[in-house]
Amino acid sequence: MNYVHNDQIRQNVRSRYKQIAVQNVDSGSCCSASSGCSRTPDEISAKLGYSDEELSTVPEGANLGLGCGNPLAMAELKQGEVVLDLGSGAGFDCFLAARQVGETGRVIGVDMTPEMISKARNNAAKGGYTNTEFRLGEIEFLPVADGTVDIIISNCVINLSPDKPKVFKEAYRVLKPGGRLVISDVVAMAELPKAIKNNMDDLYSGCVSGAASIHELESILQQSGFVQITIEPKDESKEFIKQWVPGADITDYIVSAIIRATKP
Repeated sequence: MNYVHNDQIRQNVRSRYKQIAVQNVDSGSCCSASSGCSRTPDEISAKLGYSDEELSTVPEGANLGLGCGNPLAMAELKQGEVVLDLGSGAGFDCFLAARQVGETGRVIGVDMTPEMISKARNNAAKGGYTNTEFRLGEIEFLPVADGTVDIIISNCVINLSPDKPKVFKEAYRVLKPGGRLVISDVVAMAELPKAIKNNMDDLYSGCVSGAASIHELESILQQSGFVQITIEPKDESKEFIKQWVPGADITDYIVSAIIRATKP
């Protein structure tokens, strides 16, 4: 992919998430722009593995029903840690992480959509989150200093990047030695049909067309320098993923997975 094509993809994704932020459009789980799901964000997130307690503790409007899992359930956050959320949206996972790392910890959310950043900052102010900040930036070019982060989380966002090797190189750069990566994302279990793979509008911004295979992700992570790499597909995710593209049997091709890796 050339730089112009990559930028076109980012612009399409940014436009979609601006619409979600401004209009509170329910995208129907993960980032699916085409599902038309009628469930509420809390109902969607409950299906993704969030507890009633988690859903009730964040500021109103922070949970937009975006995601394909719950990375915090696997992150094992500790008091005092610095957490970075790639594609932080309205701040939902950041606010949950902030409670776990406590006042001595810090959470940084990065999102490339200005409207999402504004929404997240307003939510942080409403909830009194003094250990949380939101920075405007692309995940391929993180506005974060070298070696300053203990753990990186992300929820169904990296598939949206047209340059995944750059994302993981940046993740490696900002992590401290021994830092870890725990993300929830979609992975391709079979070759996507051309009609789906080439859909750069609805299905790319809907977390479908940009899914990489497990082998591709393992290779990218290894080349970026990560060790202790595990990618665990979640078959139960097919229940909600099948609604993203009605009538297309999309679960024959993609599922949600938990991806873990460590910086030596």
